[in-house]
Amino acid sequence: MDTVADTVALPTLDENGLLFDPHRWNETVAERLASMVGIDELSDDHWLIIYTLRSYYTKFGVAPSINNICRDYQKDKNWVHDLFGSCLNAWCVAGLPDPGEEAKTYLNDM
Repeated sequence: MDTVADTVALPTLDENGLLFDPHRWNETVAERLASMVGIDELSDDHWLIIYTLRSYYTKFGVAPSINNICRDYQKDKNWVHDLFGSCLNAWCVAGLPDPGEEAKTYLNDM
């Protein structure tokens, strides 16, 4: 059976699966994006990371240090990677736009 998230149209994505317009993001979009990167269900930890990324990006306009996020929440340095498969996937599910090639390389290697 399809869920509501399965039937909602996604906003326009770029070739990396990142939203062109982060203002079109909502939790249903996040669930669809998560499904696209192989995450079946978003846990409370997923949402904590998603909203942390969105808040940091809104305030500073750049990707935060993933290591700082892990440290701030007193988690293992691989916490974000373990939950999302890569930090770039976390960025994608958070509905944030292309952070640039250097940041994508950093996020994808984490």
